[in-house]
Amino acid sequence: MVIVALTGRRLGAAARWPYTRAAALPRAYLDAVARAGGQAVVVDDVADAPALVRRVDALVLTGGPDVDPACYGGAPHPAVYGADREVDEWECALARAAVAQGVPTLAICRGLQVLNVAYGGTLYAHLPEDPGVAPHGEPGVAGGARLHDVELEPGSLVAAVMGGTTVRASCHHHQAVDRPGEGLAVTGRAADGVVEALGLDGAFVLAVQWHPEDTAGTDPAQQRLFDAIVRRADR
Repeated sequence: MVIVALTGRRLGAAARWPYTRAAALPRAYLDAVARAGGQAVVVDDVADAPALVRRVDALVLTGGPDVDPACYGGAPHPAVYGADREVDEWECALARAAVAQGVPTLAICRGLQVLNVAYGGTLYAHLPEDPGVAPHGEPGVAGGARLHDVELEPGSLVAAVMGGTTVRASCHHHQAVDRPGEGLAVTGRAADGVVEALGLDGAFVLAVQWHPEDTAGTDPAQQRLFDAIVRRADR
């Protein structure tokens, strides 16, 4: 069976033991991996990221809170939330290790941003400050997703996997790629120009700014992103 590592999210304070700082994920991620035929394993901070990657077959860098602007030379911003430099650095190391070892990787929302920062790219701290950009949903809010079309680059890996160059995507993010990192290419954009997908030359990396797990249960195109990394790992 293909073992798929998914980055867990650390919860904050909880009223009852033992859930404070628990590593958790929305069930939709696990369900999407299961439908693809993989076995999901939630992982948290590990001292040796390359060693962890050697023990799994595929990786999902999941959505979550913001990347600390200090990781990409950005200035602090009042809209940045949940930043944890320790977690950011570990996930960047995990992303680089997966690419170096040829482990199929799906990077989702924050995961795309982590991948970009891991390769020296930068982020826009708060999209709503740009008057030409409509909100891309509300992160961390129930019912905060916004559905919109994304145009994918013809011939890109993500377009090939999803089976077309226009996809309907569920978004809830307030940050986005500014300058792509070294070796990364923009492979998808929203109508307002916001980067919605990245590719990495020579690597089986699917990086999307939207949340395919939101709709993968009913939208075969979104499920194919999970199917693809499991199928690639099982070759």
